[in-house]
Amino acid sequence: MPGGTAPEAGDHLLASYDYRLPRELIAQRPLETRDSSRLLVLRREGDALGHHRFFELDHILDKNHILVINRTRVLPARLAAKRATGASVDILVLEPAARGREPVKALARGKLIDGETLLLEDGTRLTVARRRGKWAWLAFPEAQTVSQVLQRLGNAPLPPYIRRNGASFEDDLVRYQTVYAREPGSVAAPTAGLHFTPGLMEKLSAGGIEVVDITLHVGVGTFLPVGTEDVREHRMEEEDYSVAPAAARAINRAKDQGKRVIAVGTTVVRALESLADDAGRVRAGAGKTGLFIYPGHRFRVVDGMVTNFHLPGSTLILLVAALVGRRRLLRAYDEAVALGYRFYSYGDAMLIL
Repeated sequence: MPGGTAPEAGDHLLASYDYRLPRELIAQRPLETRDSSRLLVLRREGDALGHHRFFELDHILDKNHILVINRTRVLPARLAAKRATGASVDILVLEPAARGREPVKALARGKLIDGETLLLEDGTRLTVARRRGKWAWLAFPEAQTVSQVLQRLGNAPLPPYIRRNGASFEDDLVRYQTVYAREPGSVAAPTAGLHFTPGLMEKLSAGGIEVVDITLHVGVGTFLPVGTEDVREHRMEEEDYSVAPAAARAINRAKDQGKRVIAVGTTVVRALESLADDAGRVRAGAGKTGLFIYPGHRFRVVDGMVTNFHLPGSTLILLVAALVGRRRLLRAYDEAVALGYRFYSYGDAMLIL
C-alpha cells in the first residue's frame, strides 16, 4: 500500500511539527535488554493505537511482510580535543572513512581559528585547515589515517541530548550499534534497528518473515536540523547508499507476491525510495542520495516502517508524517508522552503498518 497522505494545511510550516516533551522522557541510556523496549503500533488506516513490547514483533508481523534493514556500522567518530588555551573542543568527524591526505570535514563545538592546532588525548595534533560557519576541515597527521585515529581515540557519536558528563563511552560503543551492523561508515546510528536482538531475528526468520539488508551510511544529512520556516526549502546533505542486486530482486519479488515492505528506519526508506521507479520496483545500485521526504511525497516501495520517536521539526519526523499524516502522527506522539514512552535514540519504538 505505497502512496502517502495528502498534504494538509500547515504541513509546509516547520512550527507545525512541534510537540510537548518532558525532558525526563528523553532516554539517556538503553534498556538492559534491547528488545524489551515498548512498541507503539500505528496503522495507516484507522485511528486505533496498539501498545506492545518490541520482542512481540514476530507475532505482529507475518509472512506477508518483508523487513528491510540497514547494515551500516557506526564508527567512533567523536573526538575530544583541546586548544592551545586549554579550552575543550568537541569534534564530530563527518568523513570517518576518508582516505588520502586532504582535510576532513567535521562539526566542531567551540571557537576555532584557521591554522590553529588541536591536541587530542594522546598528544596527536590536528590542524584546522579552515573554518566556515559550523563546519571545520581538519588535517590529520601524515603518518596516520583518519580511521586509525578514530579507532584509537574516538568515542561513540552520541547526539547532544544524551549527556555523559565525562563518563566512559565503552558501553555506548556497543549499544549505539545494531547487532547486525557490518559495513563501517556512519556517524550516527540507524536507531530503529537498535531494538533487534539475534534471538528476535531468528524468531522472525522462523515465522517466515524475510529479512533483506541494504546500506545507507548515516551522515549529517539525517540529523542536521531543518533550517527554513517553509520545510519545502530545506536541502538535505547527501549520504552514501548501496543496494545489492540480490536485495533488489528479493524486494521486487516480495512486491510481486503482494507482500508489504517494512523499512527498519528512515535511512532504509530514503535508500529504497531513491532507487524506486514509477512502477514501484527497486533498482540495484550505489551512490549518494539527498532525497528529502516530507508530507506530499508519493511512496513507491515502502508500505510501513519501524522507527523511533523523533525530535520536533527534524527531517525524521517529517518523513514519518509523510507516511501517516502529520496530525495522526502528533496525536500518537501525545499518547506516547502521556503513557511515559522513552524518546529519541535510546528510546522506545513505533511500528507503522
